[in-house]
Amino acid sequence: MQTDRQREIVEVALDLIANKGIQGLTIKNLSKAIGISEPAIYRHFESKTAILMTILNNFKEMADLFSGLMDTYEGSAIEKIGFMFQKMPGLFTETPSMVSVVLSEEIFKNDDLLKNKIVEIMNLYAETIEKIILKGQKEKNVRADISVKSLALLTMGSLRLLVKRRDLNDHDFDLNREGNKMIGVLNKILEK
Repeated sequence: MQTDRQREIVEVALDLIANKGIQGLTIKNLSKAIGISEPAIYRHFESKTAILMTILNNFKEMADLFSGLMDTYEGSAIEKIGFMFQKMPGLFTETPSMVSVVLSEEIFKNDDLLKNKIVEIMNLYAETIEKIILKGQKEKNVRADISVKSLALLTMGSLRLLVKRRDLNDHDFDLNREGNKMIGVLNKILEK
């Protein structure tokens, strides 16, 4: 359970990441933005890594909730994938720092703790999509001539590239609109 100050630190850290990129998240910048001393930050988090781990744990909780939602969501595999492509762009639009943290996993490759948490989150999303696709194949409404893993990778990769492209292009297009276009393309690929 996080204290109010820890939640504030995490929120400001996310704002810094959204505005300055992950490189802009320093204890110095964080203390300046909050208006407290650097040692005060360290009273709540032992390091920048601990702050990032808290952020990733929050994202992991969202991924768990999303996975649970997909388990209970009534609809075909195609409808579930469509639902995901409608919800995920909204989440990335509302929380642009999520792109900088979760979709920039290469910046964590030298920190095993953070890298492993990113891998855990990515694997959870992959497992959720694979489960949806496998169910669709069993119900014979998703093509079975391509492996579940390949279709899941195609689905995840499409969303990831779309979100990353928007982020790198300074949000110059409507992610929801482009996500809806992508749903149409994926439907054609996935449908049996």
